Amino acid sequence: MGIFIGVIIVLFVLGSMMALKPNGIDQRLDKLRMTARRLQLNPKLVACPDWIKGKDNEYGRGMMGQYCLVLDDTQLPHTRYQVIDGQWRPDSSFVDTTRDTTKLTIPSAIRSNYGHADTTVKKTNFSLDKVPLDLPVSIEPFVKGLWTKANSIIIYWEDIAYVRPLSNPAYHHSLIEKDLLALKENLEKWAIEVQKT
Repeated sequence: MGIFIGVIIVLFVLGSMMALKPNGIDQRLDKLRMTARRLQLNPKLVACPDWIKGKDNEYGRGMMGQYCLVLDDTQLPHTRYQVIDGQWRPDSSFVDTTRDTTKLTIPSAIRSNYGHADTTVKKTNFSLDKVPLDLPVSIEPFVKGLWTKANSIIIYWEDIAYVRPLSNPAYHHSLIEKDLLALKENLEKWAIEVQKT
C-alpha cells in the first residue's frame, strides 16, 4: 500500500511540473519576441485597434502583436495604413487629435465623439498608398496595419500565427532574426517615405 501511495505522489508531482512548462508555441513566440526586443523592435501584445481587422476578420477583435521602432531625431506625421490586397492603403477615417498648422474644421458632431472642442483632422497621408508590403513570405500574410506618430513607426501583425505550425509550416527558429531584420529594414524605409511628405 505504501508503494502505491508513493507512486501516486510522484506522478502527481511530475504532472504538476509538466503543467508548468510552456507549450511549444509559447516557447517559439517567446523566442520571436525576445529576438525582436534585441533588435529594438519593442514588441507588445495589445488589443486589436478598432481600425484593423482582427480575429474572424472583424474590426477591433482579438489580440495582436504591436512592434514599434523608435527613430531618434525623426519627426513622422500622424498616419495610419491598413493592408488591402498586399498593399498599404491609408485610413481615410483617421482623426488626429494633435495640433498642427495644417488643419481643417471638423463638424461639431465628430468633435463631440472625440471629446475635444478643438479637434483637428489632418489631410490623409498618401505617401505609402499602394506600396507593396515586400516582406518575407513568412511574415507578410499576418501583417494588418501600420501607424506612424512622433518618432515611432508601429506595425500590427499576428505574431502568434508566425510561430504556429498550421499557419506557417515553413517556420524555423533559425529564420527568426533574418525575418525580423527584413521587417526592421522595411519599417525604416517606410518611415523615410512617410517623412518626405
